[in-house]
Amino acid sequence: MLKDKNIILGITGSIAAYKAAILVRLLIKQGANVKVIMTPLAKEFITPLTLATLSKNPILVDFFNPENGDWNSHVDLGLWADAYLIAPATANTIAKMATGIADNLLLTTYLSARCPVFVAPAMDLDMYQHQTTQKNIEILKSFGNQILEPATGELASGLEGKGRMDEPENIVSALNTFFQKKKLSEPLKGKRILITAGPTHELIDPVRFIGNYSSGKMGYALAEQAALMGADVTLVSGPVSISCNQSAVKVLKVRSAEEMHNQVKKLKDEAKIIILAAAVADFTPEEVSDKKIKDKTKLILNLKPTVDIAFELGKTKKQDQKIIGFALETHNEVENATNKLQKKNFDLIVLNSLKHAGAGFQHDTNKISIIDRHNNVQNFELKSKRDVAFDILEAILKLD
Repeated sequence: MLKDKNIILGITGSIAAYKAAILVRLLIKQGANVKVIMTPLAKEFITPLTLATLSKNPILVDFFNPENGDWNSHVDLGLWADAYLIAPATANTIAKMATGIADNLLLTTYLSARCPVFVAPAMDLDMYQHQTTQKNIEILKSFGNQILEPATGELASGLEGKGRMDEPENIVSALNTFFQKKKLSEPLKGKRILITAGPTHELIDPVRFIGNYSSGKMGYALAEQAALMGADVTLVSGPVSISCNQSAVKVLKVRSAEEMHNQVKKLKDEAKIIILAAAVADFTPEEVSDKKIKDKTKLILNLKPTVDIAFELGKTKKQDQKIIGFALETHNEVENATNKLQKKNFDLIVLNSLKHAGAGFQHDTNKISIIDRHNNVQNFELKSKRDVAFDILEAILKLD
């Protein structure tokens, strides 16, 4: 599972640093790309030359290369890595990680890392058992860091007890297990998904528009859940007051139906899955005043249809593409949704009914039915929109 994975190995000033050479060798043997960051004190326990030879990469210690002045960017390192392994991790480094101290390259890279972080403590028995160290380890766990429990045995002080850094073979095995589980939990890995969300605002004048009550919560939940499941997600969003909680999601902001259509048209050919969760306006004013309309006696708006984004996508759908639409109905729900699915060449349609309390616009919950091209209807209970997003994505996966 480590083949072609980018691993940063952080080494701190512990006698267990000698095990880092074995770690690097095992990681390289499994096909990983390894970059090593050392604290200045770690160089007293194992030489950078040894680790550079084994990793086939220069060893990073300082914020810049003293020989040529090149900057060692902790941000770039954090973005490069698929995993950051700090082994051995001293009590001192663990304390700094827990409190956000960033006085060396290893720590600034930790604070910049967007990847999973694994920490292998190594210290004497009393230091490991001290309540401060235990509290700091719990803080790191609360941050989502993976703690690789130290082993029990003879310590450098001559004492017997818990504090020995775990053996390199066990650490590599833990990394393999993590990536194996991650692969199983990312069924959308490698899939490009395009999602629309929110309302569109059709301008009447600079301060007024035609719109609807869509909050964008369902579309954003779908984007976030799809990213967690490994997908490469682009979210085209109308005007909403919420933000995306997944940095991996590319968010493109639009206002009008025309702007949404233009963005979707640019992106549709790259997407394997398109989910149309936006509530796009059906009509837009024929003319837009460039000044605020002041006449309060009578206003007549001439409206024209907007481009039917869903219909256009259905006409040009590729053989390996899946398009999922939404229907919000007030009567004849299943019949109307099924007709929409067929007319617009969807693979699935998600039906919402305004008859159900807690479903539809503005709510944090939703109650849906999913209809496929064979008129099979799957009904779901009222759930959080995050859970509803999972149900929808699971139904999409069953289409393959």
